[in-house]
Amino acid sequence: MNRFQSNRFRRPILCLSLSAILAATHVQGQTNTYAEILPYWPTNSYWTAQSINPAIYDTPYQISLFKPQNDEDGVRVWSQTKSMFIYGVGVALFLAALPESATGWETEEDIFSKWVENVKSGPVWDRDNWAYNYIGHTYVGGVYYQVARKSGYRQWDSFVYAALMSTFYWEYGIEAFAEPPSIQDLVFTPLIGWVYGEWAYQTELKVRDKNNEVAGSKFLGETSLFFLDPIDSLGRGVNRIVGRRWIKSGSGYFTYTATPDETDIDHTVYLNMRFPWGGTPEPKPIPKIRHMEYRNDPVDTGIVGFSIGGGHTFLDDDWGVDDGFYTKVSLGLYFSTRLSTRLSYAWADLKRKSNGETVIYENYSLDTQYYLNTKRKLRPYITAGFGEQMWDEDLDQKTFQWNAGLGVHWKLHNKWSLHADWVNYYSFDQETYDQNLNASLVYRFGHGEHNNW
Repeated sequence: MNRFQSNRFRRPILCLSLSAILAATHVQGQTNTYAEILPYWPTNSYWTAQSINPAIYDTPYQISLFKPQNDEDGVRVWSQTKSMFIYGVGVALFLAALPESATGWETEEDIFSKWVENVKSGPVWDRDNWAYNYIGHTYVGGVYYQVARKSGYRQWDSFVYAALMSTFYWEYGIEAFAEPPSIQDLVFTPLIGWVYGEWAYQTELKVRDKNNEVAGSKFLGETSLFFLDPIDSLGRGVNRIVGRRWIKSGSGYFTYTATPDETDIDHTVYLNMRFPWGGTPEPKPIPKIRHMEYRNDPVDTGIVGFSIGGGHTFLDDDWGVDDGFYTKVSLGLYFSTRLSTRLSYAWADLKRKSNGETVIYENYSLDTQYYLNTKRKLRPYITAGFGEQMWDEDLDQKTFQWNAGLGVHWKLHNKWSLHADWVNYYSFDQETYDQNLNASLVYRFGHGEHNNW
């Protein structure tokens, strides 16, 4: 029996499970009603079959988010998405009340005109507080990611969900009422949020397998579970307050397995749940892992890569600025040994030729790399993309540029590699031509590069 033959067993499993809950909640002569049980009903159940159809890996970047194909819980995703729209209003009001120096938000009375103006002018390279940009957005990206991940979706689908939420719900949605969408937030939030979100997801599973305890403490366990996934915790809290299951949330897990052919029983149902009702404490159950996990999925956090390095820029004479060295970082997706895409940012303090004054140089671009000799550790590549060059952190002094160049990738380890390239930048508006020579050390998250790619 495989995953795709399991649908006909859902109804009897659910009926049996609900009956088991009613029986388990009969404490000291008092039986809870269905209405009393409903708010606590765990709805993010994983249906774990004995095998997963390997065909889902034939096209590893296919997206099941909008059309669940492997028993993913799309209803749960939509339920939690709607709840986040409500929570987002409260978060926006809170951020609007903070000092502008902390968030960079500029609020006006005509917020709808401001939203239209910001959407038209963005995305831009923002100057928000670093903690807000790189810690806050990472955490929120991980929260988005878990909404889909805990609903049974693969890592790739969960990343796509986080990217859609961070782009349209936040950057071009709520936050656009206060400031233009941010270039780095559009990339950083879903990518590093993916890395953090997968860690939080796996950590939560370990905590739940230990009876919701951390270091033997139930308080630390419950507190950790809240911060690991506040959206799910808030959903369960709302359900308790209103006495109804408004939001699909929870942490119950069901499984079924085939029994030997010589018996008259086709399937056995296992139930592993926690109940919030009182009564005589029972001995702690032996932890049992009840979560579903895709094995051998080539698309995981290993395709996310971060690099740091530097280079030397050879600037067009029209800029009136001396050539010089700069620092460069990038964040990207290494889809395979053949293809990758990166957001890169370089900055430096250079000197004006006229008076020797310091001028801040910035260059950021979105580039795609196409690699050759993919089976070898040393791989030449072609890179091309577009971006902007800016002076003195002034948006009025930015110039749009196209770029293209050649480089070489040297794999040191599945998680480490070196990049070196020569890239040419051209601006049609300013008619300038610059060249940059770069070298970077690349780190891949997770297990890094897959050997079979």
